[in-house]
Amino acid sequence: MSRPHISSVMEIVPEWIDYNGHMNMAFYNLLFDRAADELYEQIGLGAGYAKARGFTTYTAEFHIRYLRELHLGQQVRVHSWLLDHDAKRLHTWQEIHHEDGWIAATGETLALHIDMSGPRVAPFPAEIAAGIDDFARSHGLADMPEGAGRAIGIPRRSGRSARPSP
Repeated sequence: MSRPHISSVMEIVPEWIDYNGHMNMAFYNLLFDRAADELYEQIGLGAGYAKARGFTTYTAEFHIRYLRELHLGQQVRVHSWLLDHDAKRLHTWQEIHHEDGWIAATGETLALHIDMSGPRVAPFPAEIAAGIDDFARSHGLADMPEGAGRAIGIPRRSGRSARPSP
């Protein structure tokens, strides 16, 4: 894999722990989102861009794979790469790395560039597109990582129905 964008350190706090004694699934998404905010600032798509230019990004699709539990007080960083991009979209891959090096979860995102006056999908301005191209050169991936692009489903043997008959 190429060099990832690495987020600041984030610590698992008491409010994120559920009745099972580990971090609730919603907060994995929060960690991915905070890391994306840091990445977007780097390429010029942060809060200042939205306020000054009237453009932003919306998440069109997001897939999480939960690999290992996180617990109170643990520290993590999110590693992010750009899988693909075009004139209006970003396809990213993220991994939550525990301070000991193991991966707790992966996240895959398709984000849309939005003109907030619509709102409607719109092309990136030339200077932002150039910044995304630069980011892709240093933080892009030539190949899809294991787990990327997967669909959700229950594999069935031939002849077995997925739903009971009425």
